[in-house]
Amino acid sequence: MTANLHLVKDKAALLIVDMQNSYLEPTGAMAKVGLDWTRLRAAVPGCQRLLAGARKAGVPVIHTQYVFQPGFRDGGLLVREVMPELKDVGLCVKGTWDAAIWDGLKPLPNEPVVEKNRPSAFYSTQLESFLRAMQIENLVVCGVTTSMCVESTVRDAAQRDFRTFVVRDATGEVVQDRYDGALKTMGFLFARVMTVNEVLDAWKVELSNVV
Repeated sequence: MTANLHLVKDKAALLIVDMQNSYLEPTGAMAKVGLDWTRLRAAVPGCQRLLAGARKAGVPVIHTQYVFQPGFRDGGLLVREVMPELKDVGLCVKGTWDAAIWDGLKPLPNEPVVEKNRPSAFYSTQLESFLRAMQIENLVVCGVTTSMCVESTVRDAAQRDFRTFVVRDATGEVVQDRYDGALKTMGFLFARVMTVNEVLDAWKVELSNVV
């Protein structure tokens, strides 16, 4: 069984998850802890095309940004016990270059940025309030990482009764089997898995106009 959802432009939004220097640059924290950050860069072209397409189509865009307070006071078990090395390398500390959204996907002034300190963009954030206020029903999700922040967000979106669509060629994961497994799981019950071209076609965006 796969999620059989129909994407339209009406009442749709694009959610770009955690496309930050920490995950996409060779001097980011992800690289410093020895994870294969280069695999995450595979999400960049797709996210850029979706962002350009959404802006052309008039589809609202929301960005998420993983940030921790200085000293990781809000880090919880993740940085205390599960992966304390994230604290050692200063992953996504608020106000630092590491936490900043990557230059090639910078938000426009009218595009909200939702700060979060857990994988799901819905956990203790304003994201649901933004979506309800904009009367969003169809949520397209892209970004990194596929099996962590993207999947956590997609699951929570589906359980809040948003029609949810995850874009396979606009997400990235450091390990291939986690990427494959996450897409399979999301597509089973929580979201329809689509391609960038399929999303742009649903939004009536000419593919030749979106590089």
